[in-house]
Amino acid sequence: MVKYYHGEVYARSKHNCNPMTPKELLSLKTVGALRETGYNVLPVKDEMRNNLITRLKNRDELFPGILGYEDTVVPSLVNAILSKHDIILLGLRGQAKTRIVRMLPTLLDEYAPIIKGSELNESPFYPITKYAVDLVVEHGDETEIEWIPREQRYGEKLATPDVTIADLIGDIDPIKAAAQRLHYSHEGAIHFGLIPRTNRGVFAINELPDLQPRIQVGLFNIMQEKDIQIRGFNVRIPLDVVVVFTANPEDYTNRGNIITPLKDRIDSQILTHYPEDIEHAIQITAQEAWVSRNHESDIFIPPYFKEIIEMTAFQARKSEFVDQQSGVSARLTISAMENLISNAERRSIESDDKVVMPRICDLLRTLPSMTGKLELVYEGEQEGTVKVSKLLIGQAIRKVFSDYFPDPLHKQKKLKIQREESRESKTHSDPVYGQIIEWFEQGNAISLSDDLPIDEYYDELIRVKGLLELTRKHMKFERNDKYEMASAMEFVLEGLHQHSRIAKGEAEGAISYRDMVGTLFTSIPDDDEDF
Repeated sequence: MVKYYHGEVYARSKHNCNPMTPKELLSLKTVGALRETGYNVLPVKDEMRNNLITRLKNRDELFPGILGYEDTVVPSLVNAILSKHDIILLGLRGQAKTRIVRMLPTLLDEYAPIIKGSELNESPFYPITKYAVDLVVEHGDETEIEWIPREQRYGEKLATPDVTIADLIGDIDPIKAAAQRLHYSHEGAIHFGLIPRTNRGVFAINELPDLQPRIQVGLFNIMQEKDIQIRGFNVRIPLDVVVVFTANPEDYTNRGNIITPLKDRIDSQILTHYPEDIEHAIQITAQEAWVSRNHESDIFIPPYFKEIIEMTAFQARKSEFVDQQSGVSARLTISAMENLISNAERRSIESDDKVVMPRICDLLRTLPSMTGKLELVYEGEQEGTVKVSKLLIGQAIRKVFSDYFPDPLHKQKKLKIQREESRESKTHSDPVYGQIIEWFEQGNAISLSDDLPIDEYYDELIRVKGLLELTRKHMKFERNDKYEMASAMEFVLEGLHQHSRIAKGEAEGAISYRDMVGTLFTSIPDDDEDF
């Protein structure tokens, strides 16, 4: 009987007196040649730990592209790897859990030696299957080896209710048994599942609660004893694998749960979260959204548009209309930004504008990217998500507007007493927004749409008395051209509307701004408000 050398190879010295270059190592083709170098095959958790320590010493970036987790998730993840733990990332949807998991293999060695032809990436010094053991017994140090890249040492499975033990662990393969004329009790008839095939690597199971409880039980030995047993075989096959899970807390009550014994075997539970400030949120969207288009026009996104897009998600994450246990994914802002740019791009193509510049009216075109990503507490009527999405955009505009302009209601409160004493509202109009408000109070109105060419769009906005001057006074412009100025002027009007200083209506794809008080006395029914 062949002895399984469990653990003995790990006592070998890791370093050779004359370290070889990676190119020299990759040239080694036999077990004997590799053994002569003093090469040491470490357990995968030790391998990751050592590479992590090296990166920490070199002050290297550990997880590029993972933003907003520098002081929360990343330290916990580093501690778990240093502790040689199996890990579960617990958090709502759209919190980069899968992305983090897929970056863990970067902590593995760039290449690793295995016995050539091995199904389980077996160590040249540590054969564990009948095939590899027989090969080493027959050829000894002349047994051939091959080097596999770290990408081949990562496995992943999305947990679904139809996943079986055979998928994850393995089963008897009747076709293999028939082809090789093996009895079903022969070890060579085993078909190994996904986890054994990721031996000496990292295996991830996404959405763990969706895995049926009886399948979760099958992971017990892998998590604790680090071995598997298939069917009734007496031979237990030791595995060297880092197991990582992801889960959504809501799944514990909705679709399934993680059984307690399995949770007890997972060493570290790390909680993820949404961006805690708008700056990180903007960076994430800028990194993920497809903004640079192969278009002849220049693309420019004013900062307040980025803030409005992100603030919409922030407002949704605390809205009473949105199910907070479901969460609001970062994919909402990414998709919304892409739709915003696409609508501006469409306009520039049709109107032959030279600049792709978003407008406030373009925000209506982001609704398709929001409605499917919001789960309401009460769904209500068929268009419930549309109305809630418009409300959230309006709240975001109101919030961002207050960061650029004086509060339209602050002066109004002080003037209320003056107006009551004089009974002449126009005499004591708001000194900040007075000209704009008065212009609308005189019965004037403007109509805008997202398909107006820039000259028509700008000319319509410039009609509002005092709007251009106020916009120039309170906003800093990078381009200082018609495109940027016009978008900013509409931003002012929308901000005044959100503070109930002017009215807004929508009809046949166009929006209009008009006097708030005059609207109350008109015989025309008020259209649904945009935001």
